[in-house]
Amino acid sequence: MSAVLTERRDRVLLVTLNRPDAMNAINGELSHGLVAAMDELDSDAGLTAAVLTGTGRGFCAGMDLKAFAAGEDIGPMMEFIKNGSKKPLIGALEGFALAGGLELALTCDLLVAAKGIKMGIPEVNVGLFAAGGGLQRLPSRVGYARAMEMAITADPITSEEAFEAGMVSRLVEPGEAVDAAVALAERVSKNAPLAVSASKQLIKAAVDKTEEEFWEYQNSFFHIFGSNDAKEGPKAFAEKRPPEWTGT
Repeated sequence: MSAVLTERRDRVLLVTLNRPDAMNAINGELSHGLVAAMDELDSDAGLTAAVLTGTGRGFCAGMDLKAFAAGEDIGPMMEFIKNGSKKPLIGALEGFALAGGLELALTCDLLVAAKGIKMGIPEVNVGLFAAGGGLQRLPSRVGYARAMEMAITADPITSEEAFEAGMVSRLVEPGEAVDAAVALAERVSKNAPLAVSASKQLIKAAVDKTEEEFWEYQNSFFHIFGSNDAKEGPKAFAEKRPPEWTGT
């Protein structure tokens, strides 16, 4: 069975990490499968957003050390964690997200999490540090003090604490994370795909760009104002009907 499953739901792509016996740890097959799914998301004009989840009791336990020791290629996953997707990606966490699993979750633009799960970067208790973006992203998601404590104590936080800190967007009852994340993605997909993608990328850029750099970067998206969807939106509004987006 494939390590990554995909299911199209209209304009939403549901992507499922599917190595439950290994707690969805990242090996070569999962790495390449997830990147292929994200390439499908970004290249298909018929898709606006995706939901990423995992089977079993964990979202993702991080790197599969046995696979790493065997020389399996997980490079594509690390590149994805670094750069993310162009279109919105919503994480649906029904189980723990630890080490590289949390760093994969932090690659998502929004997180929906079930109550009571643990989220952390415990690398220091085995002589390592979180090298997949967690140390860079956590301060802006949970605040400097909490991020520092997570990094140097190795202690996880709960999804409730993550929600209070602003890292988790929606907190739901166990078993409801995927449905809630898909509903959120469907809400996103009611909007114009090109505009949604641009808005996502500009929000991300605002974190580390100066105001001058941000305005210059924003200029690279103004071609959207001449797109078919930019013409369809006002026309549909005037005709009092739902717009028919094409992503072009």
